[in-house]
Amino acid sequence: MTRPPVRTAPAGAVYFSLLGPLTARLDGHELPLGPRKQRLVLATLLSRPNTPVPVEVLTDAVWPDDPPRTARKNLQVYVSAARTLLGPAGHEGRDRVVHGCGGYLLRIAEGELDTLRFGSLARAGRAAAGRGDLAGAARLLREALDLWEGPPLNDLRDSAGVAEEAGRLEARCLTVYEDWAETEIELGRPAVAVDGLRDLVERHPLRERLRAAWMNSLHQSGRQAEALAVYDDYRQLMARELGLEPSPAMAALYRSMLGRGREARRPAPARVAVSPAAPPSCTAAFTGRPGELRELLEVLGCGEERVVVVSGPAGAGKSALALRAAHLLADRFPDGRVRVRMRREDGTARSRAEILAELGRLCGVAGNAASPGNAASPEGGAGGDRAATAALADAWQVWQAGHRALVVLDDVPDEASVRGLLSRSGKCSVLITARGQLAGLAPVHRIALPALADGEALELLGKLIGAGRLRADPGAALRIVRACGGLPLAVEVSGMRLAVLRHLPLAEYADRLDDPSAALDELVAGDVSVRHRIASGWQDLADGDRWVLGRLAGLAEGGGFTLDRAAEALGCGERVAIRAVESLIDAGAVTSPAGEVTAHAALYEVPRLLGLYAHEREGV
Repeated sequence: MTRPPVRTAPAGAVYFSLLGPLTARLDGHELPLGPRKQRLVLATLLSRPNTPVPVEVLTDAVWPDDPPRTARKNLQVYVSAARTLLGPAGHEGRDRVVHGCGGYLLRIAEGELDTLRFGSLARAGRAAAGRGDLAGAARLLREALDLWEGPPLNDLRDSAGVAEEAGRLEARCLTVYEDWAETEIELGRPAVAVDGLRDLVERHPLRERLRAAWMNSLHQSGRQAEALAVYDDYRQLMARELGLEPSPAMAALYRSMLGRGREARRPAPARVAVSPAAPPSCTAAFTGRPGELRELLEVLGCGEERVVVVSGPAGAGKSALALRAAHLLADRFPDGRVRVRMRREDGTARSRAEILAELGRLCGVAGNAASPGNAASPEGGAGGDRAATAALADAWQVWQAGHRALVVLDDVPDEASVRGLLSRSGKCSVLITARGQLAGLAPVHRIALPALADGEALELLGKLIGAGRLRADPGAALRIVRACGGLPLAVEVSGMRLAVLRHLPLAEYADRLDDPSAALDELVAGDVSVRHRIASGWQDLADGDRWVLGRLAGLAEGGGFTLDRAAEALGCGERVAIRAVESLIDAGAVTSPAGEVTAHAALYEVPRLLGLYAHEREGV
């Protein structure tokens, strides 16, 4: 990581670097970036390229404790300075920094920012490794690492917000270094990685994958005693600092080095080759959700977060997003990706015993007792079932402790369904999709799926009905996706229906969807029904929540409702109204603002199609 960084910016373009101190260069000359607060704003925008950054995030980065009353005005000044630095226009003449409802968005190309270039090279390297081109993979990964000039944003880490972003970048860099080192070892060139691995292990002593690569590089270089000493040091460190033993995979690597000379490689437990298939309703190619997908890949790819919850109402595209991420993360989980549906076809929750049995079949896990429900269970009856389930649960935990796999638990009904399935140790990660927020799970990384933006929804519709038909009446197409409330399932069903009804003008279909009494009847394509999916979510709600939702759905028709209006419609006091609304937020039936705002100032919304269904059921 000490080679001169590779610069790829075109002539006349500013090149920004975050992989080290924050810098900007124009044609090889470093540019002044202004006072510290201005640099903090620029660093925060650059750390989330091409993604809206809320004003609150920028404010926290610059003034973490007590922002002045002029904070927003000062931010405008700092952003204006960033515009000047970047230039007035970028690709296709578009503004480089724009402000919208989601915050400030900085548009920047791969050749202008080292982190974007880093990510592109890393992905290309992993793809080459997946094709078996190890030499090409090593070259691309090394080129990515050559961009790393030191700890990311090391001159601005006294800001908690910037330090958090810098930590994520550093974790990504370390993961790529591990990829590169393991590839060089596989190529029979371990010596090139030894020194760099030693330096990184000294700075990150508990990062097991780094230490395993260092052990392998020493061992393959003929330095067996040093390799074994690395393991002994690690075992003592784990016992002293955490009271734990090294993972089973690390111990297996150590034993292999003791017994087989130089044949040892990195830990290679049995691989689970389970490719999750798309659910029946996800027939179109994955569309939209670039910010959420990027966040998922970063969080799960860096190996720091072990549990991620993706929440949203029925039909929001949670499963499609999870499966897309699982596909793209194949190389990060060498022991496979496993997907288990947590509900039956009728929407009811599957039992813990059923889930464990399926996980056992998929991963080759076997408990020490007969499988649940088997009459041959040694204890017999309910007691035997409980013992068998407990044995499967223990076996599942042992399997997770020795593997690095991604487990997708799809459509989780509640927290209790997953608590016994989450890994207590090891390097497995779990990606959960759920309609509700699952607030009782902690610590987890949370991603809530909002409605699709108009552009994303139109792109999805166009893939199904054809770009030409979409261009023929763009106004009607926009009315269709908005009548669908930006719900991916509804947009997809509309597209499937229109693809069959080629004679039907888009404007006529938009009129049908605009009619509240007919919209749900129109959103059916073959055996895929939006009403059926929404009904499943409705059944998840408690009786009291259904009644509240029915009352609030009428208020939402005008674009949203305030807490005062909710209290009036429910005929209750303020505190009761707050609890009722927040219960529906927790269940995923009401949306609230993304940024912090007081309960009285917030504008709450009920998704349009859910509101229409509530009207049907409650008669309001």
